[in-house]
Amino acid sequence: MPHLVILYTPNIEADADMGGLARKLADTMLAQKDDEGRQVFPTGGTRVLAYPAAHYAVADTSGDHAFAYLNLRMASGRSEAVKQRIGEALAACAKAHFAPLLARRPVGITFQIDEAPGQVYDAKIGNLHAFFS
Repeated sequence: MPHLVILYTPNIEADADMGGLARKLADTMLAQKDDEGRQVFPTGGTRVLAYPAAHYAVADTSGDHAFAYLNLRMASGRSEAVKQRIGEALAACAKAHFAPLLARRPVGITFQIDEAPGQVYDAKIGNLHAFFS
């Protein structure tokens, strides 16, 4: 954790560098600090994944409407103020990235943050965290 997943209609790919957005969002996540100035998200646990929807219907049939859904899922334990700063920083990053696209066509964009306070099971298998330690 944290994982930020982007689901989007592929009709924006020509005008919105989704790989570039993923990198910008990951860098924004890694730059977040808590109230004591410590990095909020572990480097080895920060992931941003973007998926074009194979099938979609957005709004009505009056045009080739587009949509992007960004969802950050993170473990619990951060203060409300830190969560607010994280949300504002990531939303600003996405807004800046999509600004040229929004200036040309109607696009719906939703960004949400979910916390995992009551996980029933959480297995971590791999050596990526150790690589950054």
